[in-house]
Amino acid sequence: MPAHRAAATGVLLIALVAAPFGWSSPTSAASSDDSSEPAVEPASVSVRVTARQRVRLEALPQIVQHGGSVADADAARAGMTARMRPVRVGRPVQLQVQQGSSWGAVATARQDARGRAQFASAAALAGEPLTYRVKLRAWGGLAALASDPVSTERWLQPTWTDEFAGSELRPVWHHRGRDYVHSNRRSCSKGDPRAAIVERGALRLSVIVDPDATTKCRIGGRDAVSGRYAYRLNGHVGTQGEFGFRYGFAAARVKFHRLRGQHGAFWLQPTAGMYPGALGSEIDVVEYFGNHHPQGGLATFTHRYDGRRRVSSGGWIPSSASYLASRRDGWSKNYHVFSVEWTPRTMVFRIDGRETTRMTGNVSAERQFPILSLIAADYEIPKIKGRHLPQHMYVDWVRVWETGS
Repeated sequence: MPAHRAAATGVLLIALVAAPFGWSSPTSAASSDDSSEPAVEPASVSVRVTARQRVRLEALPQIVQHGGSVADADAARAGMTARMRPVRVGRPVQLQVQQGSSWGAVATARQDARGRAQFASAAALAGEPLTYRVKLRAWGGLAALASDPVSTERWLQPTWTDEFAGSELRPVWHHRGRDYVHSNRRSCSKGDPRAAIVERGALRLSVIVDPDATTKCRIGGRDAVSGRYAYRLNGHVGTQGEFGFRYGFAAARVKFHRLRGQHGAFWLQPTAGMYPGALGSEIDVVEYFGNHHPQGGLATFTHRYDGRRRVSSGGWIPSSASYLASRRDGWSKNYHVFSVEWTPRTMVFRIDGRETTRMTGNVSAERQFPILSLIAADYEIPKIKGRHLPQHMYVDWVRVWETGS
């Protein structure tokens, strides 16, 4: 880690630890409610069980970084999720960081209806991993309890990353869907390199009017709408044939387009492709359908084939505005990190480290590759006038932390 990044991380940590939380000051690491200190670096997950309580703490990768401009991916904060049983809604939970033989308060949250408390904090100090725990306040007939510690060490080095430096895409990315195809609901749009530009530290994906088209497009099939529309070029890139992974975390920091009439997405597909009878699933980590959408605009889906039948799961993210940082925030105003945690049994989707959706069953066991796109499907095109193009979506960085089976 470069020195200036380490210094910035250190300042952040010191500021967090110094914040007053009232009910817990730094305590000895060997205090009576703690488990004995481990002889080796703690794992990224810990579980502590007593006669009446259970607390599971998980350190997540650096998947928290909302803001208005591009940023160093190494400066993103790690997510922390505590799950507690029995559930006591509103119970205060404090995140603490180990400082030598003591624990310093970092942040506080309250247990939600699903028994969770979710945090974000620095992943490293001077390039070294940090050790955290949570402490639960005595509440509702339950005694105070400290979790076993966890470490951020596992996630400090991503398997694969792209921060879109320079002025062009790395060779690992290929432009997808470069033909008008009348059988796939994109008869009026296609992928094109002119709609995928690297500039100012980000990948800009666009929907633009096709400057080479000499005619207008008529939408047919189940999306049929009277009228003719300008052909469009889409920013649509993926790493098929170059990079894929199986199980772990995939995350992208994205600022979406403004208007309806196209949808931006960060998604994964099996490296062998999607077709009737294919193994694996398409994993749509996030799709955004534009501002002022009646369902909020954000969605998460999976699609797989059962023989020749396409089966879909997921849908609109409920109360999506609750994941914004403030009333002035917005999916097209600022960058947010959208991620999936993919295991053999479960997929957990998050926005800036906060869980939005959890899916179990029929989880893909095939290697997957990342895709970034801003696509105008036939059913969307009538929702926007050509004079409102281009529309742009920006991707600051993409990272994968592969865990394997």
